[in-house]
Amino acid sequence: MNRDVKVVAVVQARMGSTRLPGKVLLPAAGRPLLERMLDRVRAATTLDEVVVATTRAAADDSIRALAARAEVRCVSGSTTDLVDRHLQAARETGADVVVKIPSDCPLIDPAVIDEVVGFFRRHHPRHAYVSNLHPSSWPDGNDVEVMRLDALEECGREARQPFQREHTTPFIWDQPERFTVANVAAAGPDLSAQYRLTLDYPEDYQLIAAVFAVLQRPEGQPFTVGEIVAFLDVNPEVQALNEKHAGSTWTAQFRDQLRTLRPGRERLSFQPEAKA
Repeated sequence: MNRDVKVVAVVQARMGSTRLPGKVLLPAAGRPLLERMLDRVRAATTLDEVVVATTRAAADDSIRALAARAEVRCVSGSTTDLVDRHLQAARETGADVVVKIPSDCPLIDPAVIDEVVGFFRRHHPRHAYVSNLHPSSWPDGNDVEVMRLDALEECGREARQPFQREHTTPFIWDQPERFTVANVAAAGPDLSAQYRLTLDYPEDYQLIAAVFAVLQRPEGQPFTVGEIVAFLDVNPEVQALNEKHAGSTWTAQFRDQLRTLRPGRERLSFQPEAKA
C-alpha cells in the first residue's frame, strides 16, 4: 500500500442544520454523536489524520470544544463553501489526499473507509477521485470520497455553481472525461436504498440512537455495518423508523445540472467499478 502520501479525512460538522439543528451533538449511548463518529473514523487504519471542519459561527464553538477534548484538529471556515473548508483543512495539515466524510454519517464503518482509501492508495496517483457513491451500493451513511489535492485545488479555482461549492465534490466526479474517477462497490446486492443510516431527520436520529444503544461495546471496539444490518433485519420496527426517507439524495434537486446522472435515477452514468 502506498504510504508516500499523506491522507487526511475531513469531517464537516456544524450546529446549523436546517432539518435537525444541533444534530451532531445529540447523545448516543451517553456521548455526543460527533464524538462517537470521530472514534469510528479514527479506527480506520488507512488514514494519517482526521480533522473536523466547521464554520466560523459562534454557534459552532461547541464543536470546536468537542474537537479539542477529543484531541482532533479543527478548522473553521465558510458556512456554505465546503470546497474552501476542505482546502483549508488540507493546507493546515499538509495533506496530499483529502477524504470527505460528512458528519451525517455517525454509523460509518471504519472497514468501509479502509476499503475505499486502501484502493486509492494502492493505485495512487492513477485516480483523481475514488468513492463508494457513484453508483451507491453500501447502506446509506457509509459515504467515503477520496480525492487528490490537485483535483480539489482545481475545483477550488473553477467551481462556480453554489451546489458545487456546498457539496464539495460534484465538480470533480461530474467530469469523468477530465478527472480519472473510480468507484468501490460493496460485495453483494445494492443496499443503499434499503438501509438508511444517515442523519438528517428526527426519525434518522431515533434509528441511529437505537443502534448505538444496542451495539455500542463498552471497550469501544467499533461495530460493523454488517452487524447494523443484522440488527435491523431482526428489528424491523427500528428499521421502519426512517423508511419514508430511504433513498433520498441531494442530487435529485440538480438532475438537470449534473451531466453524469442517468435519466430518472439519482445514479451516475460512469462506472469504473472496483473491488479493493
